[in-house]
Amino acid sequence: MTSSQKKALKTNLIGYSFVVPNFIGYFIFIFIPVCFSFVLSVMKWDGSDAPMQFVGLENFAKLFRDSTFIISLQNTVWYAVFTVPLTLVAALLIAVLLNSKIKGMVAYRTAFFFPYVASLVAVGAVWNMLFQPEFGPINEFLKWIGIANPPKWCASTDWAMWVIIIVSVWKYMGYYMVVYLAALQGISGDLYEAASIDGATGIKKLWYITIPMLTPTTFFVVIMLTIQCFKVFDLIYVMTGGGPGRATNVLVNHIYNAAFVDFKFGYASASALILFAIVLVVTLIQMRGERKFTDFV
Repeated sequence: MTSSQKKALKTNLIGYSFVVPNFIGYFIFIFIPVCFSFVLSVMKWDGSDAPMQFVGLENFAKLFRDSTFIISLQNTVWYAVFTVPLTLVAALLIAVLLNSKIKGMVAYRTAFFFPYVASLVAVGAVWNMLFQPEFGPINEFLKWIGIANPPKWCASTDWAMWVIIIVSVWKYMGYYMVVYLAALQGISGDLYEAASIDGATGIKKLWYITIPMLTPTTFFVVIMLTIQCFKVFDLIYVMTGGGPGRATNVLVNHIYNAAFVDFKFGYASASALILFAIVLVVTLIQMRGERKFTDFV
């Protein structure tokens, strides 16, 4: 073996030494459980020493006869339909505003990004306190401006999901603001200079230059937000626990309760596969739409 081959082998081994631990972790903690969930989806098992019982597609048939599953699916879609566009618009507008050279720009960017890295438990506790029906600051302010009976927020079946949406937008818009800021840095300043010479206003620059140039980034953000919305669990678990009643019970809550509260692991695995299929279909549709739009442009 020549010295160049030895050097190449050494370089490859160094690279593999970084990749292999991650691959092993992925194989043990993700690949094997996912494969096992496919097996469990056609089984009846409570996690005990009792043997698994093959039930075929019975678990999937039960899903669509289960009112809790249907409500959880509706809640998840409702949450995604409002959270995705609101987060996207908020992140884009903040990114455009903070892309200009203003005093204290770094501090503003940090302030908007901070909620994303803040402890989710702390975030949930603080917002629950703000939305507290009896003495929370938000309802106290509403009473001060003349609203005698403000909403019960997290204690109301009509308002609980809106609270989750508001907190989700607040928490995650900072992350996608950074994504948009990175994309804005790649837009040539010559385009804005030419538009200024032609007499374009700031709104027209945003509509005819910024937004079209950010199309690939926007598709990426929409895909990531959609997947994130369908996987939402932690924020709801901390703030409402899926309540009141089933008002904020989403698919992942339903899967968690089926598996770790009712110990119906086969049924929970079937629910998880339905969630996987929904996310996959939505992602493929969005990716296909992105390619068509890119080809058209």
